[in-house]
Amino acid sequence: MPAPIDHQALTAALHQLNEQLYLQDAPVVELVVCGGSALIATGLVLRTTHDVDILAFMDSRVLKDSEPLPDYLVLAARNVARNMGLAADWLNNGPASQFRLGLPEGIQERLHRVVYGERLVVHFISRYDQIFFKTFAAVDRAGYHVSDLLALKPTAAELLAAAQWCLTQDVSEEFHAMIKIMFTQLGWPDVSQRL
Repeated sequence: MPAPIDHQALTAALHQLNEQLYLQDAPVVELVVCGGSALIATGLVLRTTHDVDILAFMDSRVLKDSEPLPDYLVLAARNVARNMGLAADWLNNGPASQFRLGLPEGIQERLHRVVYGERLVVHFISRYDQIFFKTFAAVDRAGYHVSDLLALKPTAAELLAAAQWCLTQDVSEEFHAMIKIMFTQLGWPDVSQRL
């Protein structure tokens, strides 16, 4: 069973990732990270995760697609996984498709930048953008995504903005109905009625 990643383990893993990149003489890597690891790193939610979700790369202040991951990053992540007992895919670009579908407006200006060494900079998404991503994930997958969304204590205005963005990501009538039901069940019927 892979080791869970809490704040301390996340910090250690990212510092080790920097060291592995340095040992390979790899170029500087700037990651844009969302999901549980971003919640943990920014102190928004106290929990553990099993992975670090790369939403995009940052290159010369421009967000870029994270597919495919470069070989040197894959190798560095593999070495960290082995050293720390993490899941083989602890560093992954699962949310890459979200980048291609379109990100919340202004996301880049809200990123929280952390330097882990000479070769690694991580930009964690903000609380506001977490609300957007967690709303989208909660509709389809519920579970801890709902818990994360509730922990972020979103306002009605934030939820409405998030919902309107979510409806550009999945334009189906079924998704529209599901998001309205979810908001009603979670105690936000006023937001549901405005969709």
